[in-house]
Amino acid sequence: MSQASPAPAKRSSLSRVVIAVVVLVLVALIVMHILHKKAPASGAARQVVTVAAATLGAMPVVLSELGTVTPIATVTVLPQLSGYLVEVGYREGQDVVKGQFLAQIDPRQYEISKQQAEAQLAKDKASLAQARSDLARYSQLYEKKSIAEQTYIDQKFLVQQDEAAVKSDEANIAQFALDLTYCHITSPVSGRVGLRLVDPGNYVTASSQPGIAVITTMKPTTIEFTVPQNSLGDVLQRFNAGAKMTVTAYSSDNTREVGTGTLYAINNQMATATGTVSMRATFANDDEALFPNEFVNVKLLVDTMQNAVLVPTPAVQSGAPGDYVYLVNADQTVSVHKVTLGPSDGKHTVIASGLAAGNTVVTDGMDRLSDGAKIQVAQARPAASGAAAASAPGGASGTHHRREASAASQAS
Repeated sequence: MSQASPAPAKRSSLSRVVIAVVVLVLVALIVMHILHKKAPASGAARQVVTVAAATLGAMPVVLSELGTVTPIATVTVLPQLSGYLVEVGYREGQDVVKGQFLAQIDPRQYEISKQQAEAQLAKDKASLAQARSDLARYSQLYEKKSIAEQTYIDQKFLVQQDEAAVKSDEANIAQFALDLTYCHITSPVSGRVGLRLVDPGNYVTASSQPGIAVITTMKPTTIEFTVPQNSLGDVLQRFNAGAKMTVTAYSSDNTREVGTGTLYAINNQMATATGTVSMRATFANDDEALFPNEFVNVKLLVDTMQNAVLVPTPAVQSGAPGDYVYLVNADQTVSVHKVTLGPSDGKHTVIASGLAAGNTVVTDGMDRLSDGAKIQVAQARPAASGAAAASAPGGASGTHHRREASAASQAS
C-alpha cells in the first residue's frame, strides 16, 4: 500500500500542468483576438460623402429687401365750403376717372349770393356811367373856365371810385361762381374710391375731416423699399450709368411672384437711424395684384456676374478658419480649404477666391470630416447616374475614381 501512493501524486501534478497550459493558451488566444480587433481602429474609417465639381457660370447679384406698395396718388377729397350734402354720386369701391362727379353740396345759398353780387354790379355800373357823363360835361366847362378846377378834379376821382366798385362786384361774382363749382365736387384724379365717409344730409364745412371720399390710384403703382449703405455704391453705379434695373416683387410669404417693375428713383439722403436709403420702383400692375400699403418682398437685380466659380451652397462651411470647403484630393482624402465668398442665390454660391473651376468639393456628409480624412464617394442613384457622371471631375474619369475608391474600401 505504501509503494502505490506516489503514482496518484504524479498524475495530479501532471493534470495541474495541463490545465495551466490550457489556461495560458486560452489567455493568449483572447489577447491575440483583442489585439486583432483593435488593429483596424488605429486607422480612420473612410467617410461616405457626396461631392460636386466647381463650375463656371453666371450669377445674378440680387438684393432682397422688404418693401411697401405705395400708390402714385392717394387723395382725400375735402369740401371747399360749408353746406348740406344733398347727393353722393359714387359707389363704394368704384373706379372713377379725373373730373367724374362725386358729391353735391346744396348750392342755393351761393346762387342767391351771386344774384346779389350781379345786382350790385348793375347798380355800380349805372353809377359809373353817370359819373363819366358828368365828367365829360365838367371837362367842357373847365376848358371854358366856367367851373372851379377842384370841382373837375373831384369828378375825375369819383369816376375812378365807381370803376373800382365795378371791378369789386365782378370779383364777387367770380367768387360766387367758384363757390357754385365747389358745390359740385368732382374727382381730382383717376383711381378707386374707398368706403363712403359721409352720407347725404350731413352738414359739412370747409376742409372738414374725414372728407368726402378717398381716391387711390391702383395702376400703375410703385413699391418703396430700402437698401443698406454697404450695397448703395453698386446700385448707384449702375443707376447713374443709365442701366435699367429690374425689381421683382413677391408675396409676403415668398410663395409667389406678384409683379415685375423698374427702379426709377433713389432718395437724396440716408436714414441715419437705420443706415439705409429709400428707393422706389414703378410697376404697371395691370392685374392689380399689388394692393396699396401691402407689404411685399422685393428683389433688386443689381448686376450679373459672368464666368464666376460656382459651388453648391451646402459645400460652404463656416468655422474657426472662417469660410471654407472640404477639397477632395487625388488620393481620396480631403483638406480644409479657405475661400472668399461672393453672392449666392440659395442653390449656388460664388467663390470669389480660393477655388478654381474643376476642383471637387464635398457637399454632404462632412459632419465627421477633418483635415486629411479619408473619404469614399457615395454611389450615384440609378436615376441620376448620368447627371452624377457629368458633374464629376473629368466626366467619365470621375466615375472611374469612385469605383477605385469603392474597391479600396471593400479591400480594407
